[in-house]
Amino acid sequence: MEKKIIAVPVENGIMTGHFGHAPQFALVTMEGENILSEELLTPPPHEPGVLPAWLHQLGATDIVSGGMGQRAIQLFLNNGINVFVGVMQKPARDLALDLVKNRLEKGANYCDH
Repeated sequence: MEKKIIAVPVENGIMTGHFGHAPQFALVTMEGENILSEELLTPPPHEPGVLPAWLHQLGATDIVSGGMGQRAIQLFLNNGINVFVGVMQKPARDLALDLVKNRLEKGANYCDH
């Protein structure tokens, strides 16, 4: 069964609108539709390219976010991390379950800078 580590930028347990300013990231480890673990981590200071490399080192396979610039999307893809943007705000574990069950609700990418 495929294992995924889904990164979600969060504030007070709920996904934040812009990943670069998130005070924490939830890393939800999934095996199929089962949550194996969930941890909250404080990211390094926000600088271009830092978060994609940091999450790659942590083994993240996917990132779910409300908004993200095109350059950031490309940096995540270059680090082998699938990007899902324009996602409605929910708790990280709910978003991780939605992703593995192919029912993630996506709207517009809220970040355009």
